Amino acid sequence: MSDYDADDIRQPLADTSKQPEPILRGTPITPERYYAKDFMDREWDKIWTRTWQIAGLQRELSKSGDYITTTLGRETILCTFGDDGKTRAFYNVCQHRGMQLMSAPSGNTRYLTCPYHGWAYDMEGTLKFVPDVADFAQGNPCGKLNLIEVPCEVWAGFVWYNLDPDCAPLRTFLGPIADQIDSYPMEEMVRTHWVTVEGNFNWKLVQDNFSESYHVPFVHPGAKFVIEYGYQHCQFDHYPEGHCRMFMPGAGPAEAVKGGENETLASMAEELKRWELNPDDYRGGKTRNIRRDLQRQKRKLGLEKGFDFSSYHDDQLTDNWHYTIFPNLSFSLKPDGNIWLRARPHETDPEKCYFDMWYMTLFPKGETQYYSFVMREFVSIDTPAVHIQGPYGTVSAGGAIDEDLDIWAGQQRGLRSRGYKRDYLSGQESRLRYFHETLEDWLAK
Repeated sequence: MSDYDADDIRQPLADTSKQPEPILRGTPITPERYYAKDFMDREWDKIWTRTWQIAGLQRELSKSGDYITTTLGRETILCTFGDDGKTRAFYNVCQHRGMQLMSAPSGNTRYLTCPYHGWAYDMEGTLKFVPDVADFAQGNPCGKLNLIEVPCEVWAGFVWYNLDPDCAPLRTFLGPIADQIDSYPMEEMVRTHWVTVEGNFNWKLVQDNFSESYHVPFVHPGAKFVIEYGYQHCQFDHYPEGHCRMFMPGAGPAEAVKGGENETLASMAEELKRWELNPDDYRGGKTRNIRRDLQRQKRKLGLEKGFDFSSYHDDQLTDNWHYTIFPNLSFSLKPDGNIWLRARPHETDPEKCYFDMWYMTLFPKGETQYYSFVMREFVSIDTPAVHIQGPYGTVSAGGAIDEDLDIWAGQQRGLRSRGYKRDYLSGQESRLRYFHETLEDWLAK
């Protein structure tokens, strides 16, 4: 049986109640916002310098001297773990003459030393050493010209930062979705896949795409055998903080699918076997029974198979809980993992961006090898994800996400056409409209 005890019981079950529908203005989502340089500049001043962003994983900053760097548009941010056990974030720039301080994506060091003139800072950002200190007529800069710190918090296994020194706390920014995401053991998930794609498309096309499921049967034709994409069967929620949520039933074919039994069973065979269900028992038109049977089995066998599902609703055991976090994050949460998706703005070009995909795997307790049902391969808890990065077409973010990537560059070109004027959206695309109206509200502040 399991070696879990009472102390392992997690947070209360997430609130699944339907949120009130927002009143949407319906203003045009005009195409110039995807390519105009002045719009990009306004976004930098009003959005990117004021919202919470993720720098990396908490586990990357676990001992004194650990540091990571991350980029956001024109800025590079440095996060450190100090001798006092505190995680901090700074602008990654030496206070002497503006040289970028640390160039590596991560590392461990006693001092943060500028490669240009050797100025050295401790992990708390305090300037500790300057060569030829007697040569400064202004006096010794040590202890005075320290790194510029930015707000930093750790939550859900991630290191977050905000370039606004007067920002609201992270959980205030996230609102009630923070409590919902807490029902997943996020801090226990391991990043087993890490891909960055340099794309020829505006960052908002990424968030648009993950704000609706209208595209699923056309862009992801294989998904219909294991996911319910029909808007009549899904739940969409909008939150006052600008974030959104979608529940999509999983572990079975969509209602609109006729046939496809072999495809469903082939896709789910490994998962069914792990949970001691026989795929052949669902032949003869019984694939729609898989979802509830799988929920019962996971509830019954979860602990002995290394999972604590005590904080999950039954639907979380099979379904896709998808959150879009304003402005540029998506969490697609599974019972045993998280497809983590993010678009970052390009430094200068509004028609380019950086798209990041992490897959976070929740390994069963006591197991070091696990078959990732989403990524369709075995992964190891002892093998850190290698950061694969490159231009679109040269690297893969996995089959399903590659199907999304195949869309965005063509859409970017289409938005430049004289033949396109504005959007014409369905009701199920309300989260996309809500995203843009939230964007407009932030730009108006």
